[in-house]
Formats: sequence, C-alpha cells, structure tokens
Amino acid sequence: MPEAPPDEEPALIVEGLDVTYGRALSALRSVSLTVPHGTVVALLGANGAGKTTLLRAVSGTLRLHRGAVTAGRVRYGSTELDGRDPVAAVRAGVVQVPEGRRVFAGLTVDENLRTGGLGLGRRRPAQVAEARDRVFALFPRLAERTRQAAGLLSGGEQQMLAIGRALMAAPRLLLLDEPSLGLAPQMVHRIAGVVREINAQGTAVLLVEQNAGMALSLADTAFVLEVGEVRLSGAAGELARTDAVRRLYLGESAEPDHPAATATRDGAAATEGQGAA
Repeated sequence: MPEAPPDEEPALIVEGLDVTYGRALSALRSVSLTVPHGTVVALLGANGAGKTTLLRAVSGTLRLHRGAVTAGRVRYGSTELDGRDPVAAVRAGVVQVPEGRRVFAGLTVDENLRTGGLGLGRRRPAQVAEARDRVFALFPRLAERTRQAAGLLSGGEQQMLAIGRALMAAPRLLLLDEPSLGLAPQMVHRIAGVVREINAQGTAVLLVEQNAGMALSLADTAFVLEVGEVRLSGAAGELARTDAVRRLYLGESAEPDHPAATATRDGAAATEGQGAA
C-alpha cells in the first residue's frame, strides 16, 4: 500500500502552466491546481478544454503528442516533472491511465500487468507479487483471465486491466483519463467503487471524467477547465450546488434563488488552500 511521503504536502503542484502544440496551438493558459496527498481531485470540462493535455503535462507524455510546456512548472513532492519523460514520472510515483484504455491487445492479462512495473527497474519478486495481489483483490475478474488475450476482454474488463496495469507501479498519484467512457452504467458504478477503494488505500487521484456526477461524488475538490483556463474551483460538493455546474455538467435547470456556493469564477479558489489560476 502506498505511504504518504513525509513533509510533501500537497503532493502535486501545478503553477501557471502554459502548453502549446506545434508551437502555435495554445492548449493551456496559466493553469494552476493542487492535488494534496490522499485526496481525489476531479477535473471537469467540455471536449477540447485541455483536461487530457494537463494529465500529459504531469505524466511526461506531452512530448509524445508534439506538445510542450512553454511556461509554468509541475512538481510532485520534491521532484520537478515539467520537461521530464514518463519514466521519471513513474519513478516519482505518478502514473497515468490514458483515455481509451490502450491495453496491449496481443498480450495476455498477466503480460499486460507485468508491463506496468517496467519503468521501475529491477524489483524483488515479493514486491511484484504484492502489487499483483492488490490488483486481483480490486479486480477478481482479472484473476480469472490471466492467460486470456487482452484484446478478447470486454470494454469494462479492459478498463479494469488498464487501471490494474498502472497499479503495478505502486503509484502514489494516479492520473485517470475518462475511466467510464463507453461503459455500461453497471460497469461505471463498479469503476467508481474501485476509484474510491484505491483512494482509501492511500493513493491520490487526479480524475478527468465527462460523467460529472460520478466525478463530483468521488472528489474532495474539483476544477473546471474552459478553453484551456481554470474557470471554477472549489470543494466538490459546493461546486455541485452551483448553477453553472448543475446546468452545464449535471444536466439540471438553474435555480436563480439557489444559495450561492463558495466556488468562484475566473479561477479564484473556493476554499482556503486550493490554488487556481
């Protein structure tokens, strides 16, 4: 089980981050957020708002998509992550589960899981076994399919495998990109429960999710991106009660007389200690 690193609060700090693609397309502008250790932070926004770009900047995969950080910094604990590669992020304890699952279809479930810890270098067999036992405790179905090719799994099972593969690296911060995308409601409920359990075991989570209702029910705090900028931030429960979030992300009608929550617009932090651009 991951342990909280001493004297490293908050775990993740993103400050004034600017990201561009191809030296022309601006994807993020002055984005700031924090993910304290042991918490779940939700990142909401429409398609193209910059959510996946932010995860890529944290996980070191941005350059693989021809993106670049042009300003700001990304720090996890004492480790500077901006400009580093994915291996450096994994070794620091930060692992991303990409949108669309992206399992290795031709490899078995067990082989996929074994790839999850490759970036950590040589590990003792007991450490690998402990990580695998954790995955199978969360996803018993995977334990029944260890020799099955990943490409033959259902969409929900592939999502389980993608999360399980990330957990093999024993992350202290897990970056989840649209884990419920394309899944049946019953499987969405199952994935939500797993995210909750992973967090209860001590792993912080930065969650990108189109299903705003699910994300806000899991999160301690939330940030809303609009066209590459933070527009709302605050405690998840308070954001869920604001007219803007209820109308735009929860599909509810606005109530003019509804008491205003403490969430604020234009990136102002809604609660003390929650940074925003």
